Amino acid sequence: MKLNEIGIPYGARRKKKRVGRGSGSGHGKTSTRGHKGLKARSGAGGKLRLSFEGGQMPLIRRVPKRGFNSPFKIVSQVINIEQLNHFKKDETVDLKKLRGSNLIKTLNKPVKILGDGEIKKALTVYAHSFSKSAIDKIVKAGGKAEILPVSAAGPKKSKAEKK
Repeated sequence: MKLNEIGIPYGARRKKKRVGRGSGSGHGKTSTRGHKGLKARSGAGGKLRLSFEGGQMPLIRRVPKRGFNSPFKIVSQVINIEQLNHFKKDETVDLKKLRGSNLIKTLNKPVKILGDGEIKKALTVYAHSFSKSAIDKIVKAGGKAEILPVSAAGPKKSKAEKK
């Protein structure tokens, strides 16, 4: 037996469904599409949206509205204390350094430091808010947690910089 003589085992590949080849095949006449209707038409695959339920009142309209989303909510960017370990000992970690190391996405939103994990180096960390456990761990490691005012969430780009 040679490598080129080895066949594919039976059942490893599904046979192609041959439709419209007479009623004896089991897939004749309507070719497994049922009678008329949108789904029976050719090229109708993408016409039906996912939430369409026929004439039935859709679920999204049956369920009542609830709550609202405030347009003024402030969503903080979250960093865990363990992520600060790659900074050098006695380094000052401010928003620009966090942005430079891709720990935050933008300078325009406030940053919150959470206490998940352990910190092994003494760092001076500047952020808009800290959890209690984060402050405890930073101080225990010999560092400082400095709170920035939320209004100083970062520089706004001038019209010249946007272009």
